[in-house]
Amino acid sequence: MVNLYRDTGVVLRTHKLGEADRIVTLLTRRHGKVRAVAKGVRRTSSRFGARLEPFGHVDVQFYTGRTLDVITQVETVDAFHLPIVADYQRYTAASAIAETTDRLAAEEGEPSLKLYLLAVGALRALAGGERDSSLILDAFFLRAMAYAGWEPAITECARCGLPGPHKAFSVQGGGSMCPNCRVPGAVHPAPEVLVLLSALLHGEWPVAEASLPGCRRDASGLVAAHLQWHLERQLRSLPLVERRAVTGK
Repeated sequence: MVNLYRDTGVVLRTHKLGEADRIVTLLTRRHGKVRAVAKGVRRTSSRFGARLEPFGHVDVQFYTGRTLDVITQVETVDAFHLPIVADYQRYTAASAIAETTDRLAAEEGEPSLKLYLLAVGALRALAGGERDSSLILDAFFLRAMAYAGWEPAITECARCGLPGPHKAFSVQGGGSMCPNCRVPGAVHPAPEVLVLLSALLHGEWPVAEASLPGCRRDASGLVAAHLQWHLERQLRSLPLVERRAVTGK
């Protein structure tokens, strides 16, 4: 009996295999991360090659192979990749989202529904173009870290839990720190930066969108440092992210 299964997923990355095939990495709703071969998709005559581009949200049928599964059918659910790749700022933010998702979904075949929904929501927001890409990216980072158990303390001390706000923030220490727990090397962000971090984490978009460019820049630095500290390696895509203020926001 042919062993087939079907799922919806987000295309995280692809790389070439042989002369005409690709290996496609997806995060799916029910089966977690899946690496599968898409045969012949690099040929101009391929029926579904364009549907398997990074950032695409697709419905896929897989055949279970000996080492890698094989993609046999693909239908587009949301063509997020079309508006994203047309704008460099959105493209670089989406690349960082896809790389982070790939890192956090480390085990293939392990369901990661919350992470899948976070990635789909972030890519949908980027494709819509109604919000600053930098804010969307930082909101995704914060929520992804909460999913992974790395949520930075923002409104209380990371060590003793004393309610804040507190003036010191330490990436190594887990976030905000009270005067008694503060460690050497802690930074002292402006109060508005902590307000922005909390707004992004909890989806308070009117507050986030009212923030000033300098505040957003400082918040982005803290979020990126906190994420990469816990990942224990740098995100390759992060230095390429273009962060510019959106006029009229």
